[in-house]
Amino acid sequence: MAHSLLAVFAHPDDEAFGTGGTISRYAAEGVQTYLVCATRGEVGEISDPSLATPETLGQVREGELRCAAETMGIAELIFLDYRDSGMVGTQENLDPRAYINAPEDQVVSRLVAILRRLRPQVIATFEPNGGYGHPDHIAAHRHTVEAFHAAADGNFHPELGKPWQASRLFYTAIPRSFFVEMRRQLEELGEDTSDFDRFEDPSIGWPDDQVHVHLDVASTVNSKWEALNCHRTQFGPGNLFRRLPQSQVKALMSVEHFSLAWPEPQPGLQLNGLFAGLD
Repeated sequence: MAHSLLAVFAHPDDEAFGTGGTISRYAAEGVQTYLVCATRGEVGEISDPSLATPETLGQVREGELRCAAETMGIAELIFLDYRDSGMVGTQENLDPRAYINAPEDQVVSRLVAILRRLRPQVIATFEPNGGYGHPDHIAAHRHTVEAFHAAADGNFHPELGKPWQASRLFYTAIPRSFFVEMRRQLEELGEDTSDFDRFEDPSIGWPDDQVHVHLDVASTVNSKWEALNCHRTQFGPGNLFRRLPQSQVKALMSVEHFSLAWPEPQPGLQLNGLFAGLD
């Protein structure tokens, strides 16, 4: 079976931060790579007001994602066309068009149709807290997990296509040790690291002992960096990852981390790649 990978995220730039090196590496190796994005990030921050306005941001961020997808070698980019729900507790959460307010069955059915059409061998999405608790990230996690299992169930909307059981479901994981190391390097440079205090919240970051893949993406970290720089409205001068010298940031980004969600991993499992051991 030819290897294929489908990533499901919520906003433009999610794919580059979490899996930019992985997607680039596998695409370069001939793996069919696909990306589903639930929204166009319509209510994200704008790093430079000359790049977009609140009215044009969705259109601009779509263009940024298309730039990143081309840079990483993604074979097909699919938008679900929901609206960005905004950060937790904001007024945008109440917008009826917001992704978090979309009917569950509707979203899952759309994802199932995509899974049954593309038939990916491996699927990757957010971990349950979405990295840092963003409502759209959590919704993308929940919908993707449901769709992963529903796609294999012949009784679930059979009109959406033949059942498809992907071989593996992974969560993208930023280990807590990553933030500890980044803080250490900034402190060595004499930087104020008080904004890292929020990463001491145990709900932010992923336990290191639950990471099953530490994927070396040094060969494609430059592609990841280029993809990040496509997202100009989000990856501006004030971004956390701009505070270290570029060489140090790239070194930190040269390993990407994943937790195996299905099949249930055995204790101590370590894989050398998302497709390790698969035909």
